[in-house]
This record gives sequence, C-alpha cells and structure tokens, in this order.
Amino acid sequence: MASTVTELPDIEQNPDTDPVSLPGSIRAQSWAEFIGQEDVKASLSIAIKAARGRQDSLEHILFYGPPGMGKTTLAMLVAKELGVGIKVTSGPALERAGDLASILSSLQTGDILFIDEIHRLNRMIEETLYPAMEDFALDLILGKGPSAQTLRMTLNPFILIGATTKIGSISPPLRDRFGHIHRLNYYRDSDLTQIIKNAAEKLDISISHTAAASLASRSRKTARIALKLLRRARDFAQVQGEKHIDDKVISQALDLLSIDQYGLDDLDRRLLQAIIEKHGGGPVGLDTIAVILGEDKDTIQDVCEPFLLRLGFLKRTPRGRVATPRAYQHLKLSLDQKV
Repeated sequence: MASTVTELPDIEQNPDTDPVSLPGSIRAQSWAEFIGQEDVKASLSIAIKAARGRQDSLEHILFYGPPGMGKTTLAMLVAKELGVGIKVTSGPALERAGDLASILSSLQTGDILFIDEIHRLNRMIEETLYPAMEDFALDLILGKGPSAQTLRMTLNPFILIGATTKIGSISPPLRDRFGHIHRLNYYRDSDLTQIIKNAAEKLDISISHTAAASLASRSRKTARIALKLLRRARDFAQVQGEKHIDDKVISQALDLLSIDQYGLDDLDRRLLQAIIEKHGGGPVGLDTIAVILGEDKDTIQDVCEPFLLRLGFLKRTPRGRVATPRAYQHLKLSLDQKV
C-alpha cells in the first residue's frame, strides 16, 4: 500500500483545506484565534522569531499529549506563520523507505512534513529519518546481496513536526533529534467556552455564554470533543426549529447522547457500574472489565480510564481497578453495594 499524504501547498491561499476530520472553517487560522496552550504558543513564537532573525531553519518539533488538544492545528499554524507548504501523513501510513523518500524529495526548502502518530513508525522508516533530520540526506540501498550499493540523496532543508499521544513509545534516538518538544495539556473550561463561542460564530449559529460554559464542562477538557458536541447541539437545535442554542437545548441534546453533567458517556458509566455491582467496587483486572463490557482493552485503558482517573472516580491499584466513593455518589449507589 502506498503512503497516504495530504499536501497543503499554500495554506494562506487555501485556509479551509484540512486533512483531518474537523473542517478548516472551524479550525483556528491564526495564533490569536488559537485559544489555550499559552506556554506552547509563546515558546513556538519565540523560536520562530529567533530562527527568522538568524535567517536559519526552525528546528524539528515534537508535540505530545492526549488526543484532541490541537497538535495538528498548531503544525498548520507554524506553516502559516513561516509561509511554507506542509505535507501531512501518519506513522502507520509510511510502510516503506521508498514512501518516505518520495515525500521528502518533493519538499521545497523550508517546507514542513507533519507526521501524526509518529510513535507508530516502523523501525526501518525511523532509521531512514535519522540522516534526513540531521543532515538533510537520505541513504538508500540499491540492490541486494554483495552487489548492493548505498546511494546518498541530498534533500532540501525541511522541518519535521511529529505528533504523538504516547511519547514513551518513541525511541530515544528519534526523540533526541527534535529541537523543540512541547506537551499539550487539557484545556480549562474557560478556554473551552471561548473555543465553543468562536466556533459557533463560524458555524453561523448563536449560543449563550451559559450554554457554551455548560457544553465546555461536559467536554472532557478536550477541544475536539467540545467542537463535536457543539455540532450535535447545532443539529438538535436545527431539527427543533431553534435558531439559538441555550441551556435547554444543550441539556436536551446531551441527554439524547447520554452525556451527563461531568461529561461521562454510557461506556464510562457502564464501566463504573460493572466494578461496583459485579465486583463490589473492586479491585478488578482490566481483562475482566473488558470481557464484561464487551469492549477492547485499549479502548478502556486509553479512552475511559484517563478521564475517570482525573475525575477521581477510579483508582488503579496493583490488584486492579477500584471505584472510589465519588463514583458511588455520582451513580447514586450505596457504598456497600454488592453483587
């Protein structure tokens, strides 16, 4: 299978071009419009200005943190700020060294290659990246066996921006080749409220401040989820013949989606109920929970548990998962609930 690449040759002329699920009309188009992650934005702004002052290329950048924090958007804003092109691909899509060579050889001087899920690069591709990142060169092996020859291909200087949700899965040699490493953190509710209001304006629908704040509080501290829920609230309002999103619309729309006041969905609540009602509150192992819920272990561990741990509804112990008193209280169950 050939690699999958989305090319954005000129972001300034095509601001709505967007290779990911959220349309460009909602995605922030400037530093000022990007709400939150202030420390990361400030650091990147300084790095860009310093590189320009030296008339030098910006060092490679690695963004890491939970999904939905704005890693792709920031990569696009860096490209826009520098006035360069950007090509977007992902770690799993790069299967052969030839795929990477084809992409890198097509980059113009100063262009950006953005690799999402960079922790999922295979070892061969990763090792091919090392000379590309350090020396802007590719070492290609032609032929096999005793007659094989090594060919060094010179590349135009480029900037690699990687994004990952699992920085610990990136090998130290690759991680150390990034000059800038930034963690993107969960958003404050106040930032999410402003993101929702800005997005509503772009979607040409009005929303009250209290409704935006209510939506933000149920968005799991994640911008992507906040925007997704705003779209669902807009759909609900449209079907109901409403031209304005208020608290009532938010409540009805999210009740329809089974999302409660803390942002827990049906799977989150079933997970807690399984621990409490079937195992007396725990401890219970991840494998057992997965079997009870009929869900993949990775879904439980990567999607549900981080949020429940942050809320204090769940604890991890050496013997397994344990539901906390807060979980009992939220689900309105007695602390002595048994099987």
